Amino acid sequence: MPELLPPISRRALLAGVAATGVLSVLHPFSARAAANQAHLRIMETTDIHVNVLPYDYYADKPNDTMGLARTASIIDAVRKEAVNSLLLDNGDLLQGSPMGDYAAYERGMKEGDVHPMMKGMNLLDYACSTLGNHEFNYGLSFLDKVLAGANFPFVCANLIRGTELGSSPRADKLYLEPYVILDRKIKDGSGAEHPIRIGIIGFVPPQIMVWDAKNLEGNVRTRDIVEAAKAWVPQMKEEGADIVIALSHSGIDIKQGDMMENASFFVAGVEGIDAVFTGHQHLVFPGKKDFQKLAGVDADKGTLQGKPAVMAGFWGSHMGLVDLLLERDGNKWRVVSATSEARPIYERVDNKNKATVGDDQRITEALKADHEATLAYVRRPVGKTSAPLYSYFSLVADDPSVQIVSQAQSWYLKDILKNTKWKDVPLLSAAAPFKAGGRGGADYYTDVPAGDIAIRNVADLYLYPNTVRAVEITGAEVKEWLEMSAGIFKEVEPGKADQPLINTDFPSYNFDVIDGVAYRIDLSKPPKYDAKGNVINAGSSRIVDLMFGGKPIDPAGKFVVATNNYRAGGGGNFPGINESKIIYQAPDTNRDVIVRYIVAEGTINPSADGNWSFAPLPGTSVIFETGQKAKDFIAQVKTLKIYSAGDGEGGFARYRILL
Repeated sequence: MPELLPPISRRALLAGVAATGVLSVLHPFSARAAANQAHLRIMETTDIHVNVLPYDYYADKPNDTMGLARTASIIDAVRKEAVNSLLLDNGDLLQGSPMGDYAAYERGMKEGDVHPMMKGMNLLDYACSTLGNHEFNYGLSFLDKVLAGANFPFVCANLIRGTELGSSPRADKLYLEPYVILDRKIKDGSGAEHPIRIGIIGFVPPQIMVWDAKNLEGNVRTRDIVEAAKAWVPQMKEEGADIVIALSHSGIDIKQGDMMENASFFVAGVEGIDAVFTGHQHLVFPGKKDFQKLAGVDADKGTLQGKPAVMAGFWGSHMGLVDLLLERDGNKWRVVSATSEARPIYERVDNKNKATVGDDQRITEALKADHEATLAYVRRPVGKTSAPLYSYFSLVADDPSVQIVSQAQSWYLKDILKNTKWKDVPLLSAAAPFKAGGRGGADYYTDVPAGDIAIRNVADLYLYPNTVRAVEITGAEVKEWLEMSAGIFKEVEPGKADQPLINTDFPSYNFDVIDGVAYRIDLSKPPKYDAKGNVINAGSSRIVDLMFGGKPIDPAGKFVVATNNYRAGGGGNFPGINESKIIYQAPDTNRDVIVRYIVAEGTINPSADGNWSFAPLPGTSVIFETGQKAKDFIAQVKTLKIYSAGDGEGGFARYRILL
């Protein structure tokens, strides 16, 4: 096992920052490398999501917390610090900002076109990338055209072309090469050059088969990540790889299972892998906040089962860096020491984001035309709203930004189902807040003023290019759906003041509000399900006073629920919700449906109808954090007794809710 050193202190880094923003710190490995030793710096970007430029197209303004053009400045600085370096990417490149939608839907990809993401990356001399789950959102044909424009290889060891598994992972007919072995020259401590063979293997979450079934079913399938790693890494060593690097577009979870979504911890345990570059969860590793107190995980040093690892945030917010001290043993190299760090492109100063680096002008110039075209695309008006659309209170009260999605879905499906056998089955609609702070930060909220609505506003309401689905379920299953959603709230002790409300492990996009029924949530009861859909308190019932049409819901009654392909296909592990319940698969995206609804209505009224609330708990209060601009809308929240409670951490505002 290599010696693991702590990362360079932030104080040391800042001391080396010149006025130009260029970092220039001599790493200890470079200082101590002997004639038979070499210092190799391996950099990572991950989860860029087409945020190539530091510009938030949803808000239509610059943003210092994002952009590969900013991360590129750190990459350039690190290369200047090092004799030997390598740049890798960990996937989720093609979807997640309006520039991605513009490239896929408006411009399209003709043969020979270069995608905006590839334009930026091709300027930075990437050595390799793997695929993220969002690479499949626009279909395999689109993906193939994009990859053709990259001047660096993509690898993936667990994505199989066709529907047949091989007799073993090494017998699979893979969609891409499982790995590459790079033949490079490396300088040792004396300045002498030696050959080195660097193996890079990649993995994608197997859950893409659920999340993008419409694009993938019948065309590809997946294998378990760890199973694939255990099969292919020995072959890489047989072919002469001195070191093996895993590009794992998969997060960190220490609870092992088959076909894990977040398998990077167990990838690190595969013999022969020397370093793990991880992502997918949009978190930072190493660091003081995420992944603390997990057995086998050192969140301070940045190790998984003793192996160096890094997760570089999202949207270009950080650059991941693993430093390896290699020692030559005969004609082979081995890792003897390692450090890991995630370098940010900004810092918080006086509750504001302050850039620590500038733009890489090569990228901003190369994407100038794409930027202007994307701005024109997102600024196009499609209608008006009579009331503001905001999501500051979407986790604690019925919310206009969620309401409008439900209204559009119901409008769309009502017309489609009117001549089917489901025409008389009650139609409900499920929608969740996508922009609700959380891991997106204190500015990550929907905020659309009354008046014109443009395409950028619709993208702001609905971040993902999901397609509409309808499922048929019972009244009992409606209740379980809501019980799962209610897992986002912590259990509250009656009569106690200022208790934390939100379980931050539960993503906001799994907090479904079902429109068409009325209900209350009893926070004094423990959650029935955890964030992964596992039953943890079988006898608990948080959903109370569940009503349909002014009467208690019939557990055996039939209902059609409008939702999206992610949820209907089993995404989020909601109890009983899977492909077997689907009665209609729409060809249209939820975003397109919202645009059509706004166009048809001309002027929409998104005011929330207050169909859900918390059950009263006298003498009890909870604390909820949201964006600073929430104060402008507090008077519109009619179902809560809510008051300002000062500033929270990371730029959030705190509110006290009297239950």
